[in-house]
Amino acid sequence: MKRILLSVLAHPDDESFGMGGTLAKYVQEGAEVHLICATRGEAGEVEPEFLEGFNSIADLRVAELNCAVKHLGLTSLTILEYRDSGMVGSSSNQHPNALINAPIDQVAGKIADKIRELKPQVILTFDPLGGYKHPDHIFVNLATSKAFHLAGSPSYKSPLPIFQPEKLFFHTFPKKFIRINIRLLRLLGRDPTQYGKNKDIDLTQLAVDFPVHTKVSYTSVQEKKNAAAACHASQGGEGLTRGLMRWLAWLVGARPEDQFMQAYPEPVENKISFDLFEGI
Repeated sequence: MKRILLSVLAHPDDESFGMGGTLAKYVQEGAEVHLICATRGEAGEVEPEFLEGFNSIADLRVAELNCAVKHLGLTSLTILEYRDSGMVGSSSNQHPNALINAPIDQVAGKIADKIRELKPQVILTFDPLGGYKHPDHIFVNLATSKAFHLAGSPSYKSPLPIFQPEKLFFHTFPKKFIRINIRLLRLLGRDPTQYGKNKDIDLTQLAVDFPVHTKVSYTSVQEKKNAAAACHASQGGEGLTRGLMRWLAWLVGARPEDQFMQAYPEPVENKISFDLFEGI
């Protein structure tokens, strides 16, 4: 049986900064790995030097995404063509084409159609908090969760045949790493409520302990994940694999490992799996 995995995310760089190690690992093992990216990532600021040769931030971010997709070895990329909504309170929230302003049934329908087309056994997306409370991430979690069931429902009408995936997972971040990062930033005199390239992430609100049902080690593809992250230079991608962040990961004993909460089917209590396709 051909193993097929679909990751549904919001912006260029989500695939590399988040679950890129897992995606590359399953590619290496012979699975088809597909990516849906809901937007072109045009919100936020980009240093002028990165825009040389590009007509817009969106064009730059898509070029970076295509670079990352190549390094990860993904089978296909689909962009849904919604607009990046930006973080909470930004002017991008009000744009009529912003993802968060789209009807959720419309977005879920597009994802469900892609599920029916690709027939993945496993679907991956963000946790209910959206990783760091990005409105687009939270929206994608909701739309993907709805699409997971729509794809297998006779009541959802589309030209494509019904297909029900077997597993839905939410990617979660190790909270120990976040808590230590908060302490370290404070020791360095930096504000943990203004984290990230655009200083729009409040780390103090993110230390939520979601259950972990599956852990995926990506030691064998660490360099592929690093290369994919480096593609996103306009978002500081190279800095994620060296310097302070690399030292901090070593300090807290962080392993090259992604962790996932199983949303469907109901997970076995107190059982940790090490393969997203276990039992399929």
